[in-house]
Amino acid sequence: MFEQDYIMRMIKEMVRALLKLLFDINTDTPSAELIEDYNARNNLIILTDMIDDGDINNAENKLYESISDSNMLDLKVGILFYSYLNDKDDEFLQKNNFSRDEVEMGIRTLASKYDVSDISNLF
Repeated sequence: MFEQDYIMRMIKEMVRALLKLLFDINTDTPSAELIEDYNARNNLIILTDMIDDGDINNAENKLYESISDSNMLDLKVGILFYSYLNDKDDEFLQKNNFSRDEVEMGIRTLASKYDVSDISNLF
C-alpha cells in the first residue's frame, strides 16, 4: 500500500512538472478545463468517460491513436489523461485490469514520444 501511495505521489509531481515546464501551467488539480481547444478538450472528456466506464485499456489505445508527435496540444491531453487515471484508487484500477505502475509507464512513454523524458526521469 505504501509503495502504491508513493508511486501515486510521484506521478502527481511528474504531471505538475511537465505542465509547468512545458505549458507554464501551475496547478494542483489538472483537468480538462486546462485545454482551450474544443476538439482536444472533447477528446479528453471522451477518454476520461471511457476510464470511468472501466474501459481503461481501450481508452489508452484510443489516446495513442489520436496523438501526433509534433502536436504539443496532444501531449497536454495525454498528460491530463494519465493525471485523471492516476486519481483513481487502486481498487478501481485493479478491478479494471490496470495498475499504478502502468499509469507511471504510460506517462513515461508519452514523455519519451515527445522527447521530454528528461523531465519525467527526474522522478
